Amino acid sequence: MASTDRPFRVKMVYHPKIHVPSLAEAEDFYARVFGRPSTNFSVVMPNPPAPGHSVGYSTFTAIGDVLIDNLEPRLYLTGGVQRYPDVESPHLKAIGWYVEGVKELYRDLRARGFRLVDSRDQILEADEWAGGPSPFHTFEADAGMRYDFFEVFPFPLDPRVNEGWTIPPVSDDDPLGIEHASHHTILTSQPERALELTVDVLGAEVIHTGRDDLRGVSGPYVRLADAVFHFATPEPGSAAAADASDNEPLDTYHAITWKVVDLERAARHLESEGLRIAHRSDTALVTDPVSSLGVPWGFTTVSVSGGDVR
Repeated sequence: MASTDRPFRVKMVYHPKIHVPSLAEAEDFYARVFGRPSTNFSVVMPNPPAPGHSVGYSTFTAIGDVLIDNLEPRLYLTGGVQRYPDVESPHLKAIGWYVEGVKELYRDLRARGFRLVDSRDQILEADEWAGGPSPFHTFEADAGMRYDFFEVFPFPLDPRVNEGWTIPPVSDDDPLGIEHASHHTILTSQPERALELTVDVLGAEVIHTGRDDLRGVSGPYVRLADAVFHFATPEPGSAAAADASDNEPLDTYHAITWKVVDLERAARHLESEGLRIAHRSDTALVTDPVSSLGVPWGFTTVSVSGGDVR
């Protein structure tokens, strides 16, 4: 079925989520390294929405065309119970999409045999999605990872939902010179599983299949709405393979790579803030995650739409 024939439309990426041991440390990191402020979710939700539900458990950081949700698990309680386990080091955990026609998507996914869960990981049995501000999610075993699906709504901390919003131009005081997100790297030993969801169901386009030399991973690059995803299989002995090993046979949200105007400008700033560069070429670099909020951030001056990342 052509993407234009679908009764729903994937509009944009919804909030990549990082679990962090300390919101304060994460906020300091984004301010120093990315030159971006963070806003606590309590600004939007100052009071518990239900008894036993906490507030102030996450902060949001806008970087170019991406809004990152940083969550400290020990602060996140639902029904008085901690929802996620503590983390000793930060790691990317989940990503999703704003969808116009999310109820139609819910029906389509169920018809195709995808199991869906609510925010407490309970399997959803209803024939129809009730809607509202809460998302539904894919069951990890079916899709490889927990992907979130939200109705399009005016989230106050997300400037991208405002009418007429465009990616801000690179400012002179941007220490990294970020133009926009280049791509998201999802590690997988079963790329066909990821393609079934993103291409067959959601209407994504495979741009090409290629290798990221610096990360030591290969697989299809997929464009979906406003973002590109590299569903990549790690090569033995690579840092990516070590990161993926804990989740096998499930997939791992590994990294975000940014398109920058000047790689040397980015490298100088990263090193000045104590981040180590693990791998580098003439056109791209990858940071050591231990020194960079648990994420091997990538920075590149080359678009992924035309070829491999080198």
